[in-house]
Amino acid sequence: MTGKNSQSNLLSGSPKQSIRLVLHDGTTFVGQSFGFNQSAAGEVVFNTAMSGYPESLTDPSYRGQILVLTYPMVGNYGVPPMVRERDVLKYFESENIHIKGLVVSEYSAEASHWNSWKTLSQWLIENKIPAISGVDTRALTAYIREKGVMAGKILVGNEGLEFEDTDSINLVEQVSTKEVITYGSGKYRIVMVDCGVKTNIIRRLLLRDTTVIRVPWDYNFMDLEYDGLFISNGPGDPKMLKSTIEHLSKAINDDKPIFGICLGNQLLALAAGGNTYKLKYGHRSHNQPVRMLTSNLCYITSQNHGFATDMKTLDDNWEELFVNLNDQTNEGIRHKSKPIFSTQFHPEASSGPTDTDFLFDDFVELIKNSKR
Repeated sequence: MTGKNSQSNLLSGSPKQSIRLVLHDGTTFVGQSFGFNQSAAGEVVFNTAMSGYPESLTDPSYRGQILVLTYPMVGNYGVPPMVRERDVLKYFESENIHIKGLVVSEYSAEASHWNSWKTLSQWLIENKIPAISGVDTRALTAYIREKGVMAGKILVGNEGLEFEDTDSINLVEQVSTKEVITYGSGKYRIVMVDCGVKTNIIRRLLLRDTTVIRVPWDYNFMDLEYDGLFISNGPGDPKMLKSTIEHLSKAINDDKPIFGICLGNQLLALAAGGNTYKLKYGHRSHNQPVRMLTSNLCYITSQNHGFATDMKTLDDNWEELFVNLNDQTNEGIRHKSKPIFSTQFHPEASSGPTDTDFLFDDFVELIKNSKR
């Protein structure tokens, strides 16, 4: 691996080409541009999934990050059309691309798929997202695993750009809805606190006879009438969301069902008086094994997070629901006497395995039971 302010000899691509990825410690990767010709700064993270880049790039949890994809070739199946179903986009996880930049080993300029609408390069350029190919992404990933995630920047030409500390930015405020939006007309009313919700979570809830009321991250939902409360995924440090934590701590005192996913798991822990911490390089993939402690069954899950819950800081009212089998970090909690639970992984997948989709059924069943 390269030293400070030097170029890796593991990388393909000519040093004459003026696009490069520069890490905060000075390590530099040179490659070719296939996105928008503009520099960008963010936190460099990696995802080991084999597919699903349209979903990942539009996942609000990636806000502020330069995404490294470890799969060798990217772009061969193009980008699907922006069609809607149940008032939300059918093939994407939000209305926009949220990454700051994309890093791949080999970009496929030709796309072939029955649902391909345009190439990945065209999509990135239209959305003004820089992208670099010709990088040994597995060597880069190994480096991040050793050193930890760090700030980085994609530089086009000789353009100067400062590094960005994403942990000091309220990224949730950037991706959350600015207004209350209602989806569906089902029997069970669910308030969804939008911290950067993925569209497929809305889809999965609407399939279960629900009405989803999506509210901003800092909205005082305690004044609303609802049957269940959902806390969404989202980007950044959960401790920055003081308003959400305050509202959620009050909701815990009620007996209404609560379900949280990803950032929602961390926020629930903080609202319960627990603590969270940043992982060295996070979990971002489709192949994370978790064990459900109540059944001892193992599931393969889709994940995208950089922070985790410290289970040791929660009081005796809470118990661990899931644990990660790779590093033993927390993957979910639940209240021992109230209908409240959360997962650190993504049961809605999109993309990834759908092994744990049954958790949406469990949530709705808790709501039904609470109304009997």
